[in-house]
Order: sequence, then C-alpha cells, then structure tokens
Amino acid sequence: MEDVTCCDGTVHSLIFQNAENGYTVLRLLTEEGEVVTVVGCIPCVAPGEHLTVSGVWEQHPQHGEQLRAVEMERSLPEEAEEIFSYLSSGICKGVGPATARAIVDRFGSETLDILEREPERLSAIKGITEKKAREIAAGFRQHMGLRRLMEFLARYRLPTILAMQLRQRYGDAALELVRENPYLLSTDDCGVEFSVTDEIAMGMGFDVDCQARLQAAVTFELSHNENNGHVFLPRTKLVSATAQLLECESHLPEIALDALIAQGAVVQEELAGVEACYLRRLWEAEATACARLNTLLAVEADESRQAERTVTEIEAEQGITYAPQQRQAVELAARQGVLILTGGPGTGKTTAVRGIVALFQKMGLDIVLSAPTGRAAKRMSELTGMEAQTVHRLLGMSWNDTTHQLTFQKTEKEPLEADAVVVDEMSMVDLPLFSALLRALRPGTRLVLVGDADQLPSVGAGNVFSDLIRSGRVETVFLREVFRQASESAIIRNAHAVNLGEPPLLTNDQGDFFFLCRRSGERAVDTLVELCKSRLPEKMGIPVDQIQVLTPTRKGECGTIRLNRRLQEALNPKGADKRELLWGERLFREGDRIMQTRNDYDVVWEKADGTVGSGMFNGDVGKIVQIDPSGEWLAMDFDGRSAVYGVEMLNEVDLAYAQTVHKAQGSEYRCVVMAAMPSAPSLMVRGVLYTALTRARELLIVVGDDAAIRAMAANDRRQRRYSGLRWRLAHGGE
Repeated sequence: MEDVTCCDGTVHSLIFQNAENGYTVLRLLTEEGEVVTVVGCIPCVAPGEHLTVSGVWEQHPQHGEQLRAVEMERSLPEEAEEIFSYLSSGICKGVGPATARAIVDRFGSETLDILEREPERLSAIKGITEKKAREIAAGFRQHMGLRRLMEFLARYRLPTILAMQLRQRYGDAALELVRENPYLLSTDDCGVEFSVTDEIAMGMGFDVDCQARLQAAVTFELSHNENNGHVFLPRTKLVSATAQLLECESHLPEIALDALIAQGAVVQEELAGVEACYLRRLWEAEATACARLNTLLAVEADESRQAERTVTEIEAEQGITYAPQQRQAVELAARQGVLILTGGPGTGKTTAVRGIVALFQKMGLDIVLSAPTGRAAKRMSELTGMEAQTVHRLLGMSWNDTTHQLTFQKTEKEPLEADAVVVDEMSMVDLPLFSALLRALRPGTRLVLVGDADQLPSVGAGNVFSDLIRSGRVETVFLREVFRQASESAIIRNAHAVNLGEPPLLTNDQGDFFFLCRRSGERAVDTLVELCKSRLPEKMGIPVDQIQVLTPTRKGECGTIRLNRRLQEALNPKGADKRELLWGERLFREGDRIMQTRNDYDVVWEKADGTVGSGMFNGDVGKIVQIDPSGEWLAMDFDGRSAVYGVEMLNEVDLAYAQTVHKAQGSEYRCVVMAAMPSAPSLMVRGVLYTALTRARELLIVVGDDAAIRAMAANDRRQRRYSGLRWRLAHGGE
C-alpha cells in the first residue's frame, strides 16, 4: 500500500460536490500556506472549515497532483471571517452572502452557536422575519445533524459514506437512533461487523447483558448464516453460536431469542424434530414457496392424448430423433404442471428444452423463458431462438426506499401473463427468488425447471433445486446418456468422471483439455499470465476477452486478488490514453474487466435500443468504458447495458480477469484457464472442480498441482444447508 500523507488546513474553496453521495473535490489551504487539492467522500463540507486529512497522493491526468482522503477530522470555523465564508457557501438554505454578512456582523464568532441554540435572535436583524429565522435554523440543524453523525462515525473509523446511508434510512433522527442503539449499524442496511458495533456500544457504556446487544447478536448470527446458504438455524445451534459470539452463558441468548420470537422478528417452527429458527422474511419465503408449489402441483395438466403424436411431429420438423429420456421429458411436459429436467454436460438438455418449447407452442401456450443471470439468459436466447430474460427483470424487480426491501411488480395481484415458464440454470436460484417467481404465476401455469443438480448450490440462501428433486413431489427427468458427439469432448468426459469421483485424465493430448503441472504457486501464476497474454491469443487465436481464469479461492498465491493484479498489469497495462482511479488498495483502469460483487437494485442501466432498467447483480461481468476526468464517476458496460457508477459504488465492484468458481456459476466461456492449487479445505471439493470444468465451452486448461486435483475429485463433502423446503414438500406442509 502507498504511503499515507497527513495534511492540516482550512477549506479554501469547493471545486465540485455531489450532494447525493458526498463526493467532493476541494482546495485546502494548509498551515504552511500551500494549496492542496483533496478528493473523497466529504459531505457537507464548506469553505472556512478546518480539516485534518490522511490520504494517498494521486496524479490526475488533468488536475495534476491530488490527495485522495482516506480518513479525516473536521472542525467548524471559529473566526468571524471563516464563519462568513462557511455560511455564504450555501450550506444553509435561505442564507446567501448578504444574509451571511448581516448575521456574522451582528453575532461574530458566536454566530454558529446562535444559529443552533437561539435562532429566534436572528429576527432582530433587519430583513429577517421570525418565519425566515425558523427556516434558517431548521436548515442549519439539518446540516449539523449530518455533520455530527459523520463525526460520530469517524470516531470509530467507520466510512463517511455510511452517514449518507443512515440519513437516507432514518432521516434527521439517524444520530439519535444510533446513539440509542448502535447495534443498528449491524443490520443488513448498514452491514457493519457485529464485533465493531459491539465495541462501540461497550465504549458507550451499554451493559453486556442488555437486550439490545443480545437480540442484535441473535439476528446477526441468523443473517451471517444466511450468507453461508442457511435458511434457518436449529435453536440449539443458534443459541450456542450466539453465546460463543458474546462469550456469555447460554441462558441470555435464550431469553433474547424468545423476545424476538414474541416480537415476530424470528419465527420458530418444528421441522423433522428440529426447532428451526428463521428470520421472518426467510420463513415467509419458504412457506410461500411450498404453498404456491403445492397449488401448481395440484392442477390437472394432463394433455397426454395428443402428446406422443405431437412429439413425433416435432422430431420430423426439427430433423432429429429424441433419445428415450429426452422424449420422456417432452411428453411429460404435456402431462405435468411442474417438471424438472436435470443432467450434466453433453446429455442433451438443450435439445429437450427446444422440444418442450415447440410442444408448448403447438399447444398454443404463451411461453416465457428465464434464467437467474444475464449471461445465462443470453445463452438461453441463442440456443432456443426466443427471447429470455433474467428472473429479476421478468418479475419487475425494484427497490422500495420506504421499506428498504426488494420488491417485485409481478405478484399474485399482478401475475405474469404466461401459460408456461421455463427457467434454466436452476441450481443458481435461491429461496427468496424462487418464492417470488412462484408468487407471480397464475394458477395452472406450467413450470419447467432446468439445471445441473451436481453444480454448486446458489450463492444465496437455500438449496432449492436439490430440495425439489429430493422431495419426490416434483416429476423429474434425469438425462444421463452422454451423446456420441459430446463424448468426443475431453472436457465433458472429464467432467463426468469427476462427478463419479474419478480424477480427470491429466494428459495433454485430449484435444480440448490440457493440464500443465505446476507445483509452485509462483510458477502457476506466471504460467496463467503467459497463457492469457500471449500463448492462447497468438498460438490458438483465442481473443483475450474470451478467456476466463477461474480459481477456487480469493486469497493466497493463486487467489483472485493476486491473479487480478497480475492479469491487469499484463492484459490492460498503464497507458497515457487510459485514465486510472485508485480506490483504497485497488486500482481501476479504463478497459478493465470488472464484476459486480453484491446486488445493487438502484443502478440504472440503458441499452443501445433505448431500453432502460435497474439493478446489477452479484456476478454480473462488465467493462470500464470511461473514468470521469474529475474522478467522480465511471461509465460501465455490462453485456450491452450501460451504467454510470459513482466512486462510492466501487466497494461493490472488483476486477474480473480472474473469478472464483462460485462467481462463475451460470456462465459459459469459450476458454477457461483454471488455477488448481491447494486451498481452504471447504473449497477442495468435487463440486468446485466439477463446476469449474463445466464452465468451458471449447477449451479448458488446468494449471496446478495434480495431487490437489485428485484430492478435489475424491472429496464429495457437501456443506449442509439448513433448509425446510424439502421436508415441507415431502410432508405436504405449507
């Protein structure tokens, strides 16, 4: 990390300030008499204010040397002329230079105290009525409220941008509410680690056994485990984990949990002899999904009388002959309200889906095709010749600023106008999204769910696809036969071998599968970079943008953090024609391949045809097209969707030259280069290796340790996810 510099001085002038996100460019007059350009998130700053800034020097192509603020301390002006500069800058509604001069001439260095504590005295100044005095005071208090909130957060080294988020969430009462209960900072809205908020609360004198602390710890454990894929936690595990977190006796979390259950924030229900504890929204999602699915399963959808003849007609029209399992799938689509189609690579899922779509068309049904990611939806469109949308877009997703929750336009009140819905890549769909989809289907709508059950489960909570299959309630067709043409691919042969617990064949004469043994992490990285930079583009004619590096892990010698730095240097090096932006320890450059790392429902995007939408999702991959000369924003392109990101949004974006296997789910690449070195035990599993192999369409190169690869293939350990969907469906419950 670069050296941090400290500057102390007075704000001389503002060059730019974004009121919505607090991004600011200012001139700071230092105590040594120098003028320094400072950039960063500094909301509500104004000339005359004193700043002590710690930051990193950057060289801006247009504005020259500037200090990017990392931390800062602020204090209000004390001298009359500094106060005049501060007030006349427009920080207080209704106060311009003339009014500021009149107020300061009257009250001098006491002006700011008068504005906040005795604003009625302003009416003694000619031209200021009692009404205007109240308006000025209200504006100043609002301004000071945000300042004090920022100062409170700065005391605990929390980012300034958090003050803006709290203000949007709680309004003028934000600081008071946080002081009353600092554990609000650990809610999903703010995302501060519980250990940090706990330290703040303890420093403020909160008791170790107060209910605010205990209840916050219980909900934090449930939210934290949701991020690990769990829909609920057994009561005993929840209490034990919370007691361990707080280092307290277990009876205290028990009391807090019972209080949360009484409030309705947590739902406890007995499933299969387990006292399952859910966050309310996840319990509602699971119960709703089960109830809606039972309704779809109960509908008589049998149209089998014409099915066999129709399938024969489709075979003739498409010039193919279905394999027995493929034909079974198409015919069952006519007979079943809900159908699951699953199989590995090369087993003919696409052909069966095309047949099902053709069948539905002959039945006169309105068909909708969907997938959980933009890339998967695009591939589905290419394979079927019909438009496919992401599930989020299909449901009309939006973000409710009032409730601060994700909402969907399409629900049971305004259902989808479709007779049949086909969803691909179902292994990626988590429980909340599946529940929302089911809510949007009219009674009698046919639902076909397609995917590979052996891939990794969804990033979000639940194990929906596997739960549906294992429940035994939903008719399922398993495509197991690998077709002759597909069996000629070593990628597909090796993927199926891995799925059976056998190691892939690690030789270099397999056509589309190569293995380069590197037992040193440093040598593996050098080889990966060389492959992407020169060997593959020059010797095999594969463009750099069609090569994707995958690795099981983020950390370590062959983790995405290190690989992305090396690949950025090699594939998009520094140039006079490329603007750069340093954000913390990460460098972004025009032309970089980037990935969205968390769901952001507020991002507005536009396509070339004028289509406008909102929402970027965890795993979406794009490119930095332009960096604003002032460093305030970046123009991104995500597969034809153009969006502008403010710099404060860079905490939800990362370089994507290398991705983790988990992030690559649902995507397919012409060429995959996989780093296979020993890493965390939870990642050295068969599912990770299988998913990585099945991301490659034409060429797969594995670089790494052959022992690590064999260990992954042999390890079928799957992380257990606590989910009640399978049990509810199997027992007919809701």
